[in-house]
Amino acid sequence: MPLNSSISVVGLGYVGLPLAIHLAKHFQVIGFDISKPRVEELLNGHDRTEEIDSSTLRSSTLHITDAAKSIADCTIHIITVPTPVDAHNQPDLKPVIAATNTVAPFVKKGDIIVYESTVYPGVTEDICGPILQEKSGLVCGKDFFLGYSPERINPGDKVHTVDKITKIVAGQTPEVAETLRTVYGTMNNDNIFVAANIKTAEAAKVIENAQRDINIAFVNEIAMIFNKMGLSTHDVLEAAGTKWNFLNFTPGLVGGHCIGVDPYYLSHCAEKLGLNPQVILSGRDTNESMARKTAEAIEGARALRQGSNTPRTLILGLTFKENVPDLRNSKIPDLIANLQELGHAVDVHDPMADPAESKEFYGIDILTSLDPETRTEGGYNCIIAAVPHEGYRNMSAQSLQQLAQPAALFCDLKGIWRDRDFDPEYGYWCL
Repeated sequence: MPLNSSISVVGLGYVGLPLAIHLAKHFQVIGFDISKPRVEELLNGHDRTEEIDSSTLRSSTLHITDAAKSIADCTIHIITVPTPVDAHNQPDLKPVIAATNTVAPFVKKGDIIVYESTVYPGVTEDICGPILQEKSGLVCGKDFFLGYSPERINPGDKVHTVDKITKIVAGQTPEVAETLRTVYGTMNNDNIFVAANIKTAEAAKVIENAQRDINIAFVNEIAMIFNKMGLSTHDVLEAAGTKWNFLNFTPGLVGGHCIGVDPYYLSHCAEKLGLNPQVILSGRDTNESMARKTAEAIEGARALRQGSNTPRTLILGLTFKENVPDLRNSKIPDLIANLQELGHAVDVHDPMADPAESKEFYGIDILTSLDPETRTEGGYNCIIAAVPHEGYRNMSAQSLQQLAQPAALFCDLKGIWRDRDFDPEYGYWCL
């Protein structure tokens, strides 16, 4: 592919923006997003996802726009929009179809349209290809071509960035696959795996997170067992982890837009084939039930110390994972709702979360400070480390106790306070 060819990246979120930034070091790249506020903040040098720092964003040659016509001259279009599930946990392809419709009018002979969105096998060729063909008036596989390169972005991970990981590519023809190998290889030192075909690449992506979901479901299940036995799951896992082939997973709430979503794409595909994906769905059921089971376990541990009073509870963390601002599909609101059903009066603190988004998405008002002097009421009966942000990991026993009433219970969902030396009057419970 000539170095003067231009590429469009459609969707500038966690996946699209880093990809566009790194490709722009080697090609003319146009980054398109339908959100005018998102485009404006990026043009002002701010990435709310915190994947790209301001200096990198400002110095990049990436052209950022919300004008679809700007991508008209591009010869490769890379679509990186979300693929969520609906209220019934069925694949919601509306974003990827909308992006396909955006690109379709600008498709020319020889163009390549690449999908990075997580889908079940067949979506790229059986759903997106026909839309592109109909809207462009060109023949798919003859006049223009399809490709697939599954995203592997881990939000908040500054080590496994898009320029340092193995990239899978697949093309409608061997020639297309080779072109994509060359293009993506420019940004990651040719660390490319060429999949046998597009459906294989789609399948590889969708099982990656399904596998993690199943493994987390296993440790969540044993956490509930060990909790009843009075054992620390983290102590057990630490001991078991000394075996060379033991897999390192920890219990917790499974949210976000990948692990908590992708297994439903795989199960949907299986059910269409008349198969019953028992293991996949069982893992999902286990992880979906964790907010309720965790709330019940916390209340049981608290009630043993404090009786049946109405506890004031502080939740630390609201985003779907540590050290990221993303609130999408967070399971903490489920935990909050379950605790409220059990009689808890809940306050929430999270310096990573946007207060306006928290209010809009979940109706939750976030505390702006943990300073005891700013509170009109007394301390908390129950303090829960729900999301292991770095700031919470670094809190001392003394600073935590300043937030608490006498005999309060500290609840640790991710084991970040296991080494704290709390005063004897306080209780400690770990998932």
